[in-house]
Amino acid sequence: MFRENRMNVQRPGFRFFLPLIFFPIVAGTTLPAQQTLDPAIEHRIDEMLPKLTLEQKIELLGGVSTWYTHPEPSIGIQSIRLSDGPAGLRSGIPAIAYPAPIALAATWDPALAEEMGSALGHDARARGVDVLLGPGVDIARAPMGGRNFEYMGEDPWLASRIAVGYINGVQAQGVSATIKHYALNDQEYNRHNSSSDADERTMRELDLPVFEAAVKEASVGAIMDSYNLINGIHATQNGWLNNTVAKHDWGFNGVIMSDWTSVYDGVAAVNNGLDLEMPFPRFMNPETLLPAVKDGRVSEATIDDHVRRILRLILRFNANGRPPADAISVFSEPSDQTALAIARRSIVLLKNENHALPLDPLHTCTLAVLGPNASPAVMGGGGSAIVTTYHSVSILEGLAAFLSQAPAQPNCPHAVLYDSGLPDRYEVFRASKFDHGLTQQSFPTRDFTGPVQQIMRTTLNEDRVVTSRTGSLRFTGQFTAPADGIYYAVVHDGRPADRHTLYIDGERLADPTPVDVGTWYIPLPQPLVKGHAVEIRLDYLPNDAEVFPGLGIIAADDILSSRARRLARTADAVVIAAGFDKATEHEGADRTFALPPLQNELIRNVAAINPRTILALTGGGNVDMNPWIDRVPALLHLWYPGEQGGAAVADVLFGVQNPEGKLPVSFEKRWEDNPTFHSYYPQPDGATPPCFSGDSCRGRGAPAQIHYSEGIFLGYRYYVTPSVDTAATQPRFPFGFGLSYTTFALSDLKLNRATAHPNDPITVTLTIRNTGKIAGADVAQIYVGEHDPNVPRPRYELKAFQKVQLAPGESRTITLPLNRRSFAYWSDPDHDWKVDPATFTIYAGDSSVDLPLHADLSLR
Repeated sequence: MFRENRMNVQRPGFRFFLPLIFFPIVAGTTLPAQQTLDPAIEHRIDEMLPKLTLEQKIELLGGVSTWYTHPEPSIGIQSIRLSDGPAGLRSGIPAIAYPAPIALAATWDPALAEEMGSALGHDARARGVDVLLGPGVDIARAPMGGRNFEYMGEDPWLASRIAVGYINGVQAQGVSATIKHYALNDQEYNRHNSSSDADERTMRELDLPVFEAAVKEASVGAIMDSYNLINGIHATQNGWLNNTVAKHDWGFNGVIMSDWTSVYDGVAAVNNGLDLEMPFPRFMNPETLLPAVKDGRVSEATIDDHVRRILRLILRFNANGRPPADAISVFSEPSDQTALAIARRSIVLLKNENHALPLDPLHTCTLAVLGPNASPAVMGGGGSAIVTTYHSVSILEGLAAFLSQAPAQPNCPHAVLYDSGLPDRYEVFRASKFDHGLTQQSFPTRDFTGPVQQIMRTTLNEDRVVTSRTGSLRFTGQFTAPADGIYYAVVHDGRPADRHTLYIDGERLADPTPVDVGTWYIPLPQPLVKGHAVEIRLDYLPNDAEVFPGLGIIAADDILSSRARRLARTADAVVIAAGFDKATEHEGADRTFALPPLQNELIRNVAAINPRTILALTGGGNVDMNPWIDRVPALLHLWYPGEQGGAAVADVLFGVQNPEGKLPVSFEKRWEDNPTFHSYYPQPDGATPPCFSGDSCRGRGAPAQIHYSEGIFLGYRYYVTPSVDTAATQPRFPFGFGLSYTTFALSDLKLNRATAHPNDPITVTLTIRNTGKIAGADVAQIYVGEHDPNVPRPRYELKAFQKVQLAPGESRTITLPLNRRSFAYWSDPDHDWKVDPATFTIYAGDSSVDLPLHADLSLR
C-alpha cells in the first residue's frame, strides 16, 4: 500500500480557463531544436525558387484533387500523392487492414509499432503514395470520442513511444508520415465549430508532447492541423500552435497541412504557419493571396517559406524519383503477418473469473458464437480509417478454422454454431399480445384529419395495408405487462421512405439507432409493473399505395433469438462478439458510452443461460459495463483488430497466444466518474445550443467552447492523485492493466544514484520473473512522482516502460533510462520545462495502481 504522507499533493478543483490567444517568447527561452537539413536539398531549393513567379508559388500551396498536390513542371516538380490512413492505405485498390492505432498502443511495444510503420511504408510505396496521413495521436479525454480508435490513448509518454516507432518505420521506407490532428482534436461533435480551450501547461504536458517527440526524435515529414479551434482560433490559423510551438520551439522544418476542408481564411492561414491547404485551394489561392501580397497583408518571404517546406518534403522523400508502383509487390505476406502479430498482442484480457480461459479444445465439443460482431469481420472504425482489404477473418471464421485443425476426442467432435443473437422481429410481432387487439385508422391526409376508415387487428405483423401516398395511418391499443421489468417497443417501417412516430401514454418516444434497416427497438420510458396497462399509439406516414408496417412489445429479458437460446443452453462455452463497428464509431460524430441498442440485453440474457460465457468487445475504448459485468466470467477487449482479428481472437481464447495487451486508457465505472464529465461537452448558453451532428454544424454561430477544466489531471493522473473527488472514485480497470494466463513478479528496484543533478543520466534497474507455468509477456512500468511540489502535480506519471517476454520460471534484469523531462513540469512564467530541487519517488509495477516497488531520488 502507498503511504499518503509520502506525497502531499493536492489536485485543484474544476476550473475554467480564459481563452489563451498568444504566449510571448521571453528572454532566456531555450533555443529551438532544429531538425537536420540536407545542404544538397537546400541548394536545389535555392535554385528552384527564383524560377517561380509569385502566382506559381501560391499555386503550390494547395491541392489539385483529393489525394494530389499541385505540380510545377517548370522546375520539374510532380504532384505529391497522399493517402489515408493510420491503419491501412486508402488508395483505390485493396490493402492490408492493420489493427487500429489504439490497439497498437495496447501492445506497449515500440518495436512492433516500428514494424507496423515499415509495413505501411511498404504498402504506400507499392501504390505510389508519397505521404501517409498517419499516425493520429490526440489524447483521449472521454470514451465517446469518435476518433479515439485512431489515436493512442490517454498518456503522452506511451503515445509518443508508439508514435515515434510508427513514424520511423514509415519513413525508413522513403515515405513521409504525417502526425495528426494538431491539436486537441479529442472530440468529433461540431468539429468545425468547437473550441478546445486549455491553458498552456495542460497542452505542453498532455497534448503536445507526442507531436514534439515526432518532430524532435522521428523527424516527421508533415503535421496535419485539426478542424477545431484552440482557445478561440482555428488550428489552421493558430500562429502560436504552428509558428511559435512547432516551427520555433521544436524547430520543425517540414510541412504543416490542413485536414481536408479545414481552412477558413486564406490570409490568416498563410500568415499563421499553414503551408498546404488540402484537398483544394479554396482559400490559399492566387485570387486571395496575390492581392494580399500586393497590399502588404502577406509578405512574399512568408510565401517563400511555405514553398520551401513543400519542396523540401518532395526532395527529402524523393517523391519525384520513385520506382513505378509495379516494382514492389502490392500484397505483402509479411505485412499480413504483422497485422496478425499486432492483433494477437493488443488484445487485453480484463476479466478471467475462475480461470474460464483459456479454453481447452479437447473439452470444447460445441462452441456457440453469438452477437452482431461475430460475422462479418469488424476490422476498424468508420470514416477515413476504413480500409478495403483483400480478405478478412471474422471471429466466427477464426474460431471455426482453429477448431477444424485442433485435436478432438472421438466422442467430442468440434462444432461451431452461430447466431446473431437478436430476436427475429416477426417472432416479436406474432408474440405481442395487445389487450383487445389494435385499432387501425386510415386518414386521407398527412395530418391525421378527415374522414376515417377504421378496422380492428389482432397484431401488426407486417401484413399488407392498402393506403395512399397522401394519406396516413394510426394504430392504437393497450398493452398489459405480463411481468415486472423493462420493455421495448419494436417498430418496423414497411417501406424505406415511410416514417413513424410512437407514443406511450401520450408521451412521444425518440427513435434510437435502428438495429436493422427500418427496424427500431425503442425502450419504454419507465419499467412496467405486472398487470399495469399502457396506451400505445403509432402514427405512420406511408410512401406508397401499400405498406407493410410492424409493431410489437418485448421484455428486455426476452431479447434473444430462440435459436441463440438453444445454442447457449447446449454449448460447452459461448463467445459473444459485441461492441461498436464502422457504422456506430466513426469520425464526424461522437459515439455513445452505452453499447449499441440491444447488446446489453443480449449479453445479460446469454450469461444467465450459460455460465461459461466469454465476451469479446470491439471498440475504441471503454463502454458502460454495469448492465452485465458481474455476470460475465471472461472479458476481452479487442479494440479494432484489423483483417486478422478473428484468427487472433481464436489464438488467445485457446491459449496459443498468451494475452499480453495492456490498457492505454483508464476504464471508468461510470461516465460520471470521468474527470471530464462536467466539461467534455460545451454548456448551452441559452441562445445557440451546441450542435452535435458532425460536419453539418460547420459555420453555425459562435464557436462552442469546451473548457479543459480537468487541466493536467486527466485519466489515471486524476484517479491516483489524492483529493476529495477521487477518494471514492476509482476506475473499473486502471491504465496499464491487463491479465495474463501466467503470473509475474517484479523485484530488486535500484537507481544508479540516490542524489543527482536534473541533467545527470538516471537509470532504473529491476528484475522481472515469470512465476507461472507458461510463456508470456509483461510490461514493467516506471512512474515518477514529486514530494511536496511547488505547483499542483499528479501523484505520479508514466516515464518509462519495457515489455519483456519470458519463459516459465525465467527472469530478466532490465535497465530503463530517465532524463530531465522525466522530472519536469511546464512553467508558464518561465515559458520552459522546469525541475525544482526536490525528492522524487520512482515507482515500478505493471499498472498505474499496482506499483509494489519504489525508491527515492533527490534532485539538487
